[in-house]
Amino acid sequence: MISQATLPQVLIIDDHSAVRAGIAQALLSANMFCCGQAASYSEALAQMARTNPDAIVVDLNLPDGSGLDLIRWIRQRSEDTAIVMLTMSDNDSDLIAAMNSGASGFVRKSSPLPELISVLTRAIDSPKSFTASGVVDALKALSAKELLTQREVEVLRALSLVGDIASLAKNMNISSSTFKSHTSSIYRKLEVPNRASALKIARESGII
Repeated sequence: MISQATLPQVLIIDDHSAVRAGIAQALLSANMFCCGQAASYSEALAQMARTNPDAIVVDLNLPDGSGLDLIRWIRQRSEDTAIVMLTMSDNDSDLIAAMNSGASGFVRKSSPLPELISVLTRAIDSPKSFTASGVVDALKALSAKELLTQREVEVLRALSLVGDIASLAKNMNISSSTFKSHTSSIYRKLEVPNRASALKIARESGII
């Protein structure tokens, strides 16, 4: 029988006991062990000192502080601790903030538990890397306004309207060929294959 002490030790930080219990059970099934639990920022600090975990799963919003602040605090003291943020947030800005704060991974609570285990496993293997579903799109959305010219932004907004290329171009008082040229440039810069994908990034970046 495998000793729990030899398994990766994971500290779970979340103010919902049911969430903590569910993750703890999933860890055991994945040959990891919950070495401690915390419901707040202050409890997390105490548990960190007591358990010295290999990995941490932390919520974004804690009753007495921010999970981002906790991640920064931990990362300043250890480059080798795996840190995964688990949150209800669907906001790309929170994903980017987690990455910038030093997290090793980002998982939404709406995701199935196997995704959390998968990201946590990668984080333990490579704590300095960053794993998150949708991270590429989030980065594109963040940089979209800087990547596109003002005219391209106007064309992208036009693409969100009902109509074919000819009618959209006419409304902008430009030729269809010019409109298509701008559209091709937008797709290339955003690294997307079509109108729907470009509009998704436009919405996420606040362009439309």
